Amino acid sequence: MTILSAALLLFLILDPLGNIPVFLSVLKPLTPKRQRIVLARELLIALVVLMLFLWGGKYALELMHLRQESVAIAGGIVLFLIGIRMIFPRPEGLMGEIPGGEPFIVPLAIPLVAGPSGMAAVMLMGSNEPARLADWSLALILAWGATAAILFSATLLYKWLGRSVLTAVERLMGMLLVAISVQMFLDGIGTYLKLPVNI
Repeated sequence: MTILSAALLLFLILDPLGNIPVFLSVLKPLTPKRQRIVLARELLIALVVLMLFLWGGKYALELMHLRQESVAIAGGIVLFLIGIRMIFPRPEGLMGEIPGGEPFIVPLAIPLVAGPSGMAAVMLMGSNEPARLADWSLALILAWGATAAILFSATLLYKWLGRSVLTAVERLMGMLLVAISVQMFLDGIGTYLKLPVNI
C-alpha cells in the first residue's frame, strides 16, 4: 500500500462529509470565532489520539486488557445516543448541559473524527508493517488535513442554509448515525463472540 492509497483509505474512514451535520449541530450555540477555535482544538486532539493509536495503540490495549471490539462497542453506544438526540432534539441542545457551553473531546474529537474505525485502521497499519510507521504517519496527516479543510468550510453552511433545511438534514443524518452505530455495535459484539475469552 502506498502513502497516497493509505491516506485515501483513512480519509474515507474519517468520513468528514458524513460528520458535517453533527459538527454543525454541536457547534451551533457558539459564535463563529469560537466555533473555529473549538473545531481546531478538537481536530488537533483527534490527530494526537490517532497518532497515539498508530504508534502505541496495540500495546496500550494489551496493557489495559482491552480488545479492539471493546472500543468499537463503546463508540457504537456513544454514536447511538448522539443519533437519538439528533432525531429527537432537546431544548438544551445536542449534548445537553456542556461545561463552558462547548464540547471538549467527546463527541467531536472522539468518536466522530478519531472513531473506532479510524483507531482500528491505524493500529492495523502499525502492527502489520511497523517498519513503515513514518509512511503511515504521513498518510494520516494527509487524510487529517483534508478532513480539517472540509470541516472548516462546513461552518459556512450556517450562512447558506436556513434553519428548516439544517434541521431536516440533522434529523436525516441522525437516523443514518443510529443505523451506523447499531452496525458498529453488532460488529463489535460479533467479533468478540468469535474470539476465545481469556480469563
